[in-house]
Formats: sequence, structure tokens, C-alpha cells
Amino acid sequence: MFYRDERLALFIDGSNLYAAAKALGFDIDYKLLRTEFMRRGKLLRAFYYTALLENEEYSPIRPLVDWLNYNGYNMVTKPAKEFTDSMGRRKIKGNMDIELTVDAMELAPHVDHIVIFSGDGDFRPMVESVQRQGVRVSVVSTIRSNPPMIADELRRQCDNFIELDELKDVIGRPPRPEMQHTFQDGDEQ
Repeated sequence: MFYRDERLALFIDGSNLYAAAKALGFDIDYKLLRTEFMRRGKLLRAFYYTALLENEEYSPIRPLVDWLNYNGYNMVTKPAKEFTDSMGRRKIKGNMDIELTVDAMELAPHVDHIVIFSGDGDFRPMVESVQRQGVRVSVVSTIRSNPPMIADELRRQCDNFIELDELKDVIGRPPRPEMQHTFQDGDEQ
């Protein structure tokens, strides 16, 4: 699936990867994740996308964002939007699909292989576009959760599907209850 001399870029949809790992019962160790993909090829960039609550004094995801920023990840963040749903419940929405897509399409001419950590079907047209530019695309998500965390159309479009559960021993650690995403993507797969 990977060639040692190929130029790699990782695109991590933070909330989607968090939800997939949580569904499988583990947390991601981002130091191990970066090390694993450096071993698989020439890692040029590792992007991590997440929305942040700006008005909260403390965000549970802030320590992770700060750590990633100091440890070789390109952080792409934006303020999350807070709203009240029709049932009167407080909801938080933080969709980073456009940012991830634009970055992947801009970087495509400079890499051989893109790895997307998301199961969101909205990424299928972007995957198809970068494939037309000669870039191989792997998608990391899971079909072992109920329901599966990857959209069927994304799985069919990518060159390689990597089952997140099979990476558990390489990039996982037992879950820590204090690390939680507090927003929802709000989009369907």
C-alpha cells in the first residue's frame, strides 16, 4: 500500500477520527501515528482539522491542539458555532470539510500519496479530483463500528481503505475520559 520513497501528506478530520476511535474503544496516540506514517514514506505534512469553542474559558480539546501544534502537526482550526436545536438542546457545530478539501487539492501536485483520516462521504469528489492528478489516496476509518463510520461511496473511491481497528496496536492507547470533543460535525456521511 505504501512505498518508502513516496511523498506523503496526512489530513486528519479531528472530530471524525475521534468518533471512530471512540466507537472502537481506544484513543489515538498522535506521536505514534506520526511516527508510523514517517516509517511508511516521506511524510511532508500532517494536518489536523478541528473547530474550537472560542468563548469557553477551558476547552477539553485545547491541550491536544497545543500538543499537536508543538509536535509536528499543522493545525487548522476555526471557531465552532453554537446553536439551539428544535428540541431546545444546546448544540455545537464545527465542520472543517472545506478547509481540508482546499488544503488537499493545493498540496496534491507536491505529493504522491494522501492519507485522509475520515469516513465522511463529502470527501469523495475531492478524492476523485486528486486521483485525476496522479495522487494515490488512502482513507483511514472503520467498518467495524455499528453503524460503520465510513461512507460506502468514499470507501469505493479511494485507492486503499485502511481499517482503523487494525492500526489500534500501532497508534492506539486506552481511552482517557478527560479528552473529549465537545462539538458535533452535524453532517451525514
